[in-house]
Amino acid sequence: MKLKIINLIISREYLTRVRKKSFLIITFVAPLFMAAVCILPSLILRMTKEEAKKVAVVDNSGIALSYLTSSEEVEFVDMTGWPVDSLKSDMSEMGFGAVLQVSNIDSVTKSVSASLYSQKPVGVETTHDIKNKIDDAVEAYRIGTYEIEGLAQIMADIRSNIDLTSYKISEDGRETLSESTVYMAVSMILGMAIYMFITMFSGMVVSSVIEEKTSRVVEVLASSVKATELMFGKIVGIACVALTQFFLWIVLTGVFIGAAVSFLGPEVLSSAAATSTMPGMEAQAVPAPSGMSAVISTLMDMPLGTLAAGFLVYFIFGYLLYASLFAAIGSAAESESDTQQLQLPLTVPLLIGFFISFYAFKAPDSPVVFWGSMIPFTSPIVMLARIPYGVPGWELAVSIGVLVATFFVCAWVSAKIYRVGILFFGKKGTFKDLLNWFKQN
Repeated sequence: MKLKIINLIISREYLTRVRKKSFLIITFVAPLFMAAVCILPSLILRMTKEEAKKVAVVDNSGIALSYLTSSEEVEFVDMTGWPVDSLKSDMSEMGFGAVLQVSNIDSVTKSVSASLYSQKPVGVETTHDIKNKIDDAVEAYRIGTYEIEGLAQIMADIRSNIDLTSYKISEDGRETLSESTVYMAVSMILGMAIYMFITMFSGMVVSSVIEEKTSRVVEVLASSVKATELMFGKIVGIACVALTQFFLWIVLTGVFIGAAVSFLGPEVLSSAAATSTMPGMEAQAVPAPSGMSAVISTLMDMPLGTLAAGFLVYFIFGYLLYASLFAAIGSAAESESDTQQLQLPLTVPLLIGFFISFYAFKAPDSPVVFWGSMIPFTSPIVMLARIPYGVPGWELAVSIGVLVATFFVCAWVSAKIYRVGILFFGKKGTFKDLLNWFKQN
């Protein structure tokens, strides 16, 4: 292969793509979307307060009403003694948004049941608040039945609500604030980002190969340059496009978020960082003693240099590995629909790596996560999700070494297939065809 020719192909691929309108649109739209993801949750939270409503209360227990204190969102009106059916039928005319019926006290369970009737669904926060207040009323009633002097105060005194502040101890004994939610968020974001980039830009390689093949441009190119030079030039050229776009995304996202913060105030970000919801978990609040200081401290204590270098290395070689394989697949098809079946063996390990990385925060050193970070077809995604928690140097070295070696092997195999595939016309290629093309060279 001639380096000069590969450089020309790289320049052609790079300039062709960065001059497209789609490149410019995605470059500016994606940062807007990412900035919106950071800002919108807190704005939506501010604007989704439930409308104030009046609730008619029929308290047959005699214990709940005193605990149902009105607030800005809900006004409780004592309608005890009124027929519940009448209240339900005339709810709107009487100005009520809901009717709450509390049953008589059960002498066995020392509890009550409650029913809330409304013409429109009541918000989750309002429902939860009413339930908690009735729970408090039942708890107070049960305490009173024991007839122990000062029992209510005793129960209040023994009830605890501690704040847990986490610290990370470095090898030199230095203690820094540590927030597990931040590790979890960084781990998941990195895993998703590398999966998205590899999938998107490897798919771009397939599209480029098929585009040249269907337009028969590849026949002219193949007569001037070697097929392997064309393949590697195309792969590296698109890699340069990817890195350019990624750099612009970082810069523009920072600019958009900075502009939003300056316009809306810094509390927009602080409120967004205060809560986070993950799959299978309830919303978690950052502990009060920690707050934003714990978030910043945790971020600063992460191996940021290793994270940056790791992202670059795993993105480059992860992309090169999959792009070379996708190029071979693209050479066997004349339309993108023809590649669906051939792409399946490549998309499966990518999805497996994505799912492992998505839950790596639960046990970053577990066997599944460890081997996922070592196997080259999943390591670009999974290892990045592990790095925020700290990874031994030898594991990183082995993982990168295996990934690089696998890339060279796959690139050699793909080049042999690509050399025949780009001049193969007339029918959709199969796995058997790919194997035969490999054996021919």
